Amino acid sequence: MDLEKLVAIDFHTHAEVSCCRPHDPIQQAFDDAATAYFRTAPKRPSIEETIAYYRERQIGFVMFTVDSEAGTGMRRIPNEEIAEAAAANADIMVAFASIDPHKGKAGAAEARRMISEYGVKGFKFHPPIQDFHPYDRMAWPIYEVIAEHGLPAIFHTGHSGIGSGMRGGGGIRLKYGQPILVDDVAVDFPDIKVVLAHPSWPWTDEALSMALHKPNVYIDLSGWSPKYFPPQIVRYANTQLGHKFLFGSDFPLITPDRWMKDFREAGFRENIHQDIFKGNAARVLGIDSAEASV
Repeated sequence: MDLEKLVAIDFHTHAEVSCCRPHDPIQQAFDDAATAYFRTAPKRPSIEETIAYYRERQIGFVMFTVDSEAGTGMRRIPNEEIAEAAAANADIMVAFASIDPHKGKAGAAEARRMISEYGVKGFKFHPPIQDFHPYDRMAWPIYEVIAEHGLPAIFHTGHSGIGSGMRGGGGIRLKYGQPILVDDVAVDFPDIKVVLAHPSWPWTDEALSMALHKPNVYIDLSGWSPKYFPPQIVRYANTQLGHKFLFGSDFPLITPDRWMKDFREAGFRENIHQDIFKGNAARVLGIDSAEASV
């Protein structure tokens, strides 16, 4: 990525439509509920459509699927499909992989292969949807691979729009989204750059405390319009944590256009805008520091 040419780096975008596999009927029920919750368009863009969307805006983006095959029975989009798209569009796109922690050592072998053969730059975990405690020992083989390569790992935290309104919440247990459950991961795997996704409501202060306390903990601000952020996020961004927040939209459920417009009107100091838009993400992703300072 040439940071001088990019307006921003969106650290949180989803691949929801595969170009090589039919849509999973289990996923459709979750999609319908999310459409109602986020009040968004029912049609989800393909990976190619997403690339075109971000290229038109000159916004770099990190894309991933969520492997929740054990927790939901939903067939995942192949990590390979996302990685191949990123390799062909490396000026604009970064691929993260998602591997269900229930796969244990087989998941660790896949993680190693995704790094060595496909060049993925990080990993995505969604404990509520994947139905696991973030510090469960079954996830350690995958964490060990991520730590060995010093890569970032995004953990969903806080409320889940996915499953909202469904019978029994779609089987999703919100307790696994509590940020402090990830604190043990940050302690025992200090070489993993832990990214807590979303404002973490109703546990926002836990995430802020972790980002203050742990050098390897960051927060991506996806999933909410900035005009609805808890006020302490703006306060800490403007003071002690301006270097720890990352722009993320949660596309396609929230668009970067809406997020960036609302961000500029939400009380964030002008001098931290570029760090949050792209500088902090560049450092987490390991993009050359000289470029990241632009």
